[in-house]
Amino acid sequence: MTPHQTTARTGTPAPAAPPAPPPGVTGRRALYLGIGVILLALNLRPALVAVSPLAGTIRSESGMSAAATSLLTALPLLCFGLLAPVAPRLGRRFGTERSLLGTMALICAGTGLRLLDSVAALFAGTVVIGAGIAVANVLLPGLIKRDFPSRAGLMTGLYSMSLFGGAALAAGITVPVQQATGLDWQATLACWGSLAAIALLVWLPRVRSRTGAAATARQPARPVRGLWRDPLAWQVTGYMGLQSLSYYAAAAWLPTMLEDAGMSAGDAGWMLSYSSLLGIAGSFLAPVVVGRRLRAGVLAALGAVLCATAFAGMLAAPAGGAYVWMTLLGLGQGAAISLALLFIVQRAPDARHTAQLSSMAQCSGYILAATGPAVLGAVHDASGSWTVPLAVLLALLLPQIAAGWGAARPRCVRASRSA
Repeated sequence: MTPHQTTARTGTPAPAAPPAPPPGVTGRRALYLGIGVILLALNLRPALVAVSPLAGTIRSESGMSAAATSLLTALPLLCFGLLAPVAPRLGRRFGTERSLLGTMALICAGTGLRLLDSVAALFAGTVVIGAGIAVANVLLPGLIKRDFPSRAGLMTGLYSMSLFGGAALAAGITVPVQQATGLDWQATLACWGSLAAIALLVWLPRVRSRTGAAATARQPARPVRGLWRDPLAWQVTGYMGLQSLSYYAAAAWLPTMLEDAGMSAGDAGWMLSYSSLLGIAGSFLAPVVVGRRLRAGVLAALGAVLCATAFAGMLAAPAGGAYVWMTLLGLGQGAAISLALLFIVQRAPDARHTAQLSSMAQCSGYILAATGPAVLGAVHDASGSWTVPLAVLLALLLPQIAAGWGAARPRCVRASRSA
């Protein structure tokens, strides 16, 4: 029946069938674009995570205080949140491909600034890197929605797996690279710019291709309005923010918790890297099994239960069962970040809404996440132990489950009028 045909019983026009989703890219172009997305995603954490293994050396050689050194971790998260609203505007103004190319150029420039023997240059480079990552964070889900509409789960899994993989790589090999090469900490940090340079070179043909230019030109230039009044958009945002807060707060303090429980500093650092390695598996598997074996809401709750078991285990036997707790935590956190990104893609009707929803979720989410390490540290200082901070992390998993359950409902955010 066509849209102009009438129903047999009522004689009224039959509703038009919903338009078929665009096919996206296929064949060799899809393979090349997928490799490009993976390379871009691999660069969204290493330049920042690499600071943590070198924090002691940076403090001793630069004379920075512990509080100032902690800003090197907090500043990028603030960049993620504060600059997220700018990303959709850049995508509309310059096109998604060109904007993503610019993010890799910013990461290269930021790592280059860190080569200078200056604390001011270190912070400036960190802000430049954070700005580049903030824009890429927002635009990549929209690109996945636009070019891989029928394979959004698989591509989101590869994307989030690359995020965890980049973080684990930086946490695991930064110090060994420094020891093997004899480089100072500035040059060691700058080494991660080479990965961004590779991604930039691989992505450049995508910008020059007529296919990419045409796809970008077809995107409406007007912004989406009204998402901040949409309950579903807030559920997606809440899930993104709460899982990010849990991840960054735990990453900041888990090694210290294990050291205070009697574990050596080296072993405690390895536990965090081990957790990130397990996060790779969790982040890839979660979006792939959604809709096939488990509903997204059930999987969001299961991920939170894994994290809850890990935090409860840290309360009971932090050092004795560390491998068990880090395994559960890595799988749970990996599934959570992957679902958060998948919700952004699935709850938006098109690439334009995806970019705007991504901006909203990451703006509020990362600003909330930036408070996590400081608040957890303040609670520890006030209570004198890690019992209350871990109880706080456990309690925050309840609203995370509620937000994930709401965000998992199979519907889209309200399509609002454009300005």
